[in-house]
Amino acid sequence: MPRLESHPAPDRAATAARLRLAVMRLARRLRQQSTADATPSMLSALSVVEIAGPMTLGELAALERVRPPTMTRVVSRLEEDGLVARDVDDADRRVAHVSLTRAGRELVKRNRSRKDLYLAARLRRLDATQVETLRAAVEVIEQLLEEDDQ
Repeated sequence: MPRLESHPAPDRAATAARLRLAVMRLARRLRQQSTADATPSMLSALSVVEIAGPMTLGELAALERVRPPTMTRVVSRLEEDGLVARDVDDADRRVAHVSLTRAGRELVKRNRSRKDLYLAARLRRLDATQVETLRAAVEVIEQLLEEDDQ
């Protein structure tokens, strides 16, 4: 009779643990590259709106996987700081679409550039084979994340 495994194989479990730790450490280092102009939650929301375009607070909350009241607080702060604008929907005045202001786009660009430069400097220390290995790993990580979005 085939054995049913309730836990991942030890090598996969160990890989999962190492990946989790590495991703957390990398995320922390990238957060340290951010300017003090916005919290990680604010930067994440700004990035989503930049990529996806204007959207409702509910859509933004769903994409960020947070509760609507949490997103309302984040967007209110972004609006106070002049980083987003809320435009009332002509068809339904109860609905507002959030879009980036010029200052919001500049903040996202500045933060993204700092983080990209940080990573690029570290990638320059690697040989071509290591960079190719990372490129392949990024594709696998993106695939894992896409599975969560479905």
